Amino acid sequence: MEKRFAGKVAIVTGGSRGIGEAIVRRLASEGARVYATFNSNEEKAKAIQDELTNDGFSVRFLRVEITSEQSVKELVDEVIKEVGRVDVLVNNAGITRDTLLMRMSEKDWDDVLDTNLKGAFLCCKAVCRTMMSQRKGKIINIGSIVGINGNPGQVNYCSSKAGIIGLTKSLAKELASRNILVNCIAPGYVETDMTEKLTEEQRNAFATMIPLKRAAQAEEIASVVAFFMSDDANYVTGQVLSVDGGLAM
Repeated sequence: MEKRFAGKVAIVTGGSRGIGEAIVRRLASEGARVYATFNSNEEKAKAIQDELTNDGFSVRFLRVEITSEQSVKELVDEVIKEVGRVDVLVNNAGITRDTLLMRMSEKDWDDVLDTNLKGAFLCCKAVCRTMMSQRKGKIINIGSIVGINGNPGQVNYCSSKAGIIGLTKSLAKELASRNILVNCIAPGYVETDMTEKLTEEQRNAFATMIPLKRAAQAEEIASVVAFFMSDDANYVTGQVLSVDGGLAM
């Protein structure tokens, strides 16, 4: 694969599984130096790091508490100490705590909003000073189609992803004068380890609602991240790109 990201430094949050893992693999394969975060699954993170490093790619996983300003700051400080710059931030870390509103606990709400929205805010805040000094940078937020359309049983998750859209558009306006581009990807139904828990009947029901009649692969989301990171997207900012097989039409 062409090394079009050679010399670029990328931070990817939540990089040890699903969409995040696919993003780490894609950016590393195109030559980026990737720093990826994990929170709990150290064994999986180490396995990915070892595999990609042995293949000649530059990938390092760090344990980060994405809801802690100090932990996020230490991550960015470590990257700056090692390589002196951050070219791209991909805010991918996220969790779900699905249930109907009447059954949703305050903790269910707080955990999802803290991880999905506050975590992205903290990471953006931590990298923006460096990117402003460079007068160049890209922030790519992973939202969701349900942040646009809503979804029953996911009031907390949908709210967090709607917030990601507002964060994206506001920050794009704040940082445009420093040539920092901020965009959002809104995936639809994606086959990951999280969706593997669904029954075949449930997966088929989802597929019937999608014009393309199939779920996305995580690699297809990673391809769009690579587009936003590339020079082909150097005049694109403040956008929300749905990658959903036509689900939201």
